[in-house]
Amino acid sequence: MHFTEELTEVADPAWDAILDHPMVERLGEGTLDEEPFRYWVRQDYVYLIEYARVFAHGAAKAPDLQRMGAFAELLDSTINTEMDLHREYAAEFGISEGELEATEPSPTTRAYTDFLVRVAATGTFGDLVAALLPCMWGFNETGKRLDARGRPDHEQYAAWIEMYAGEEFSELTAWCKDLMNDVAAAASAAERERYRDLFRTSARYEYRFWDAAWRREEWEI
Repeated sequence: MHFTEELTEVADPAWDAILDHPMVERLGEGTLDEEPFRYWVRQDYVYLIEYARVFAHGAAKAPDLQRMGAFAELLDSTINTEMDLHREYAAEFGISEGELEATEPSPTTRAYTDFLVRVAATGTFGDLVAALLPCMWGFNETGKRLDARGRPDHEQYAAWIEMYAGEEFSELTAWCKDLMNDVAAAASAAERERYRDLFRTSARYEYRFWDAAWRREEWEI
C-alpha cells in the first residue's frame, strides 16, 4: 500500500470537515457573502509568499537534480505567475495590490505559515513534503468535490472551483502525492509516523484557514 493511501485515514476526515464548513458549502452553492471571501483572498496572498519560501527550502534540500528542478520551477511559477494571477483575481473583488501588500497575517495564517517554514527550514526533505502535501491535496479534493455538485452561477466562485478541480492543479497534486510515496518508501517506521503527524497538523490548519476567513479572525490586542 502506498503511503498516501495510508494517509487517507487522516486526510478524508479533514476534507469532509472542510466540505461541510459553511463557508465552503456556500462557496460551492454560489451563496457565500463576498466579505469573508475577500478576507480569504487577502490572507491567501500572505500565505503564498511563505509558501514560496517552502519551495525554496525544497529546492535546497532536494536529494537530486530532478527534484531540485521541480521545486525551483514551483518557486518561480509561484512568485512570477501565480501571485500575478492572484492579484488579478483579487482585483475582481475590488482588492487593490496595495491592500494585498498591507494585509496583516491573521493568527491562523501566522501559525500555519510559521509551522510550514519551520518544518521546511529545520526538518528533513521528507518532513517538508509531508507538511506541504495537505495544501495541494486538500484544495484539489475540495475543488473536485464542489465541481461534482455543479458549478455556481457566481463567476468568481466558479472560477475558483475550476482552477482547483482542473487538470493542471490535479497533476500538481498527483506529483506531490507521488513524491510523498517515493520519500516514504525509503523511510523508517519512525520517519513515516513523523510524516503522518506533520501531515495531520497541516490538514488541521487547512480547515482552520477556512474557518478563520469565515469568522474574519483578528488579533484581540
